[in-house]
Amino acid sequence: MDKLVKICGLSTPETLDAALSAGADMVGFVRYPKSPRHVSLNLGHRLALQAKGRAQRVVLLVNPGDEDIAQAVEAINPDLIQLHGSETPQRVAEIRSMVKRPVMKALGVAEPSDLQALSPYAGADHILLDAKPPRTAEALPGGNGVSFDWGLLNGLDRKVSFMLSGGLNPDNVAEAIRLTKPRAVDVSSGVESGPGLKDPARIEAFIRAARTAFAAAHH
Repeated sequence: MDKLVKICGLSTPETLDAALSAGADMVGFVRYPKSPRHVSLNLGHRLALQAKGRAQRVVLLVNPGDEDIAQAVEAINPDLIQLHGSETPQRVAEIRSMVKRPVMKALGVAEPSDLQALSPYAGADHILLDAKPPRTAEALPGGNGVSFDWGLLNGLDRKVSFMLSGGLNPDNVAEAIRLTKPRAVDVSSGVESGPGLKDPARIEAFIRAARTAFAAAHH
């Protein structure tokens, strides 16, 4: 997972096409009814077919049961499962052996101690570092457009390969890449004109800015 750009929460054929045309490496489909980006199994199936062979397809699940996972895998046939809830390391390992495809675990970061939570998840194929959701009852586990203090990652073991998420947008992604040197970046609300409404021009601007920054960053 090197220098990849992921556009998450795509939910229409038009915006998916915009992401694919702009060169997204990964496209994410959200299966979480509380999210404005939630897609039905039927729509997820159609979008996944559209993206096949053009980008890695990721399905985002939140504390899924076995049945939820089986349905999502059958309908969407993702290249990767992204777990965005409070799944334990054991559950991540269980899901990984069940689906027999790579699993990415999202972990919220707000303070230095949160980085201690990373090592138990070494069994996940990829780690996604996101801002912790605001402490309100209605907060979604992701896609809140909030970033965390990137300086916290200075103490992170450089061998840890992670994808950076949380509050990224076309204007700050270059700085985020320069400061944190992630292997990949992920955006959802930062390329929207309203909750769940992806903006093709912002998608293109984000991917362009990220590519330029990745090219300039020497690992």
